[in-house]
Amino acid sequence: MAVAVLGIPLRRSFTAAFVVVAAMALSACGINTIPTYEQQAKAAWSQVLNEYQRRSELIPNLVETVKGYAAQEKNVLTDVTEARAKATQMQVPPDILTDPAKFKAFQDVQGQLGSALSRLLSITENYPDLKSNQNFLALQSQIEGTENRIAVARRDYIEAVRVYNTELSTIPGRWWNSLFYGSKPMETFSVEAEKTKVPEVKFN
Repeated sequence: MAVAVLGIPLRRSFTAAFVVVAAMALSACGINTIPTYEQQAKAAWSQVLNEYQRRSELIPNLVETVKGYAAQEKNVLTDVTEARAKATQMQVPPDILTDPAKFKAFQDVQGQLGSALSRLLSITENYPDLKSNQNFLALQSQIEGTENRIAVARRDYIEAVRVYNTELSTIPGRWWNSLFYGSKPMETFSVEAEKTKVPEVKFN
């Protein structure tokens, strides 16, 4: 009788201990790794969007400044204005990071804007008065800084996605994802887009 009475609390203690050990084992195996990496990648993506927004906000003043000295470059000015309009009007859907078509559309729009901006900055070499304008020089400097920040933000996002996608495709992350999350791999920037997105800004 005494053994049975003592056995009840012993079984309960064993069960409680097992639950604690199991929880610790799950934690050690990385069950929380997927949502952690996912949030890091999303935070990196938000920074990418912030930097693109900053670039977009600088462009109207740049266009107006260039127009004052190079109004005859109508085609280039129009291309930049239209490319910016497409970039700012594009809605970024919630599932863009896991939808290849939507992500590519975003890349293409930003790539077109970057290319148009590069052409705009290149024509300024032909206008000495513009190149010496203080307002233009300030805008040029800000755009160069923004392009550098865009490059850094993209690099950080690419790395965060690499870590996240690797976790989804390797064990034990693949198991946890199958059992608990059902998360999809995230899209990342292509090499081609990287080559065309960043305008080269030269100071003379």
